[in-house]
Amino acid sequence: MPWIQIKLNATNTNAEQIGDMLMEETGALSVTFLDAHDTPVFEPLPGETRLWGDTDILALYDAEADTALILEQIKNSGLLTDNFAHKVEQLEDKDWEREWMDNFHPMKFGERLWICPSWRDIPEPDAVNVMLDPGLAFGTGTHPTTALCLEWLEGLDLEGKTVIDFGCGSGILAIAAIKLGAEKVIGIDIDPQALLASKDNAARNGVAEQLEVFLPQDQPQDLIADVVVANILAGPLRDLSSIIKGLVKPQGVLAMSGVLDTQAEDVANYYRDEMTLDAIVEQSEWCRISGQKNA
Repeated sequence: MPWIQIKLNATNTNAEQIGDMLMEETGALSVTFLDAHDTPVFEPLPGETRLWGDTDILALYDAEADTALILEQIKNSGLLTDNFAHKVEQLEDKDWEREWMDNFHPMKFGERLWICPSWRDIPEPDAVNVMLDPGLAFGTGTHPTTALCLEWLEGLDLEGKTVIDFGCGSGILAIAAIKLGAEKVIGIDIDPQALLASKDNAARNGVAEQLEVFLPQDQPQDLIADVVVANILAGPLRDLSSIIKGLVKPQGVLAMSGVLDTQAEDVANYYRDEMTLDAIVEQSEWCRISGQKNA
């Protein structure tokens, strides 16, 4: 069946209130918030609704809905000006699941590492293949920050090494490290659901025995590793810098991402006291900061 979509522009101060009104008063079947300026953001924290300065709201309705009545209800809500900007579109019905699946293809990182959805053929059976299906959160390789970390791991000699994935999410970096030769990987995350996702994905890839996962408060004392990777956010990378540096063995290596190009130098400065840093690598406004811990 076809659908009607109404697009409105809002701000970060009123978008959530408008969204609630559309669901409760106008009968919207779903409401989606989009950044009007395509500003990249990460998955919100539990219970947090992260919005932008200029926010587009997409409300979906049954094709039989009275759009004139809906627009009048929006106007009468008092949440927008009388001449509020809007756009009404009719959407044809599609096989949305099939279309979603068609958008995901195997992705290659470096010379030998592939991340492959389960419904696609493996392009290079003899390469290092991680089977991981896209989900709603955590990380699947499509974001530049994950890609930067995967490319870095692929370029290392991980044979026999211990690796820590700090903020492991889906486990994509941890699983890739194991398949690239790491003897043992420890995943750490503040979200119990991330730990479950990491273990489930490791089991699907046949490497569950080589992966241990912990909440920060449960991790072993004096935990250190040859290789540490932290794909989180600039704020935590600054606030937790002493903890992250403490996880790296002397002459071990560290890579961090989740950092915008405008934040990279500031974050790097928190690590220069104990690390010899490489040149910062940038991809689509996102950066990777890497280096070796001093002896």
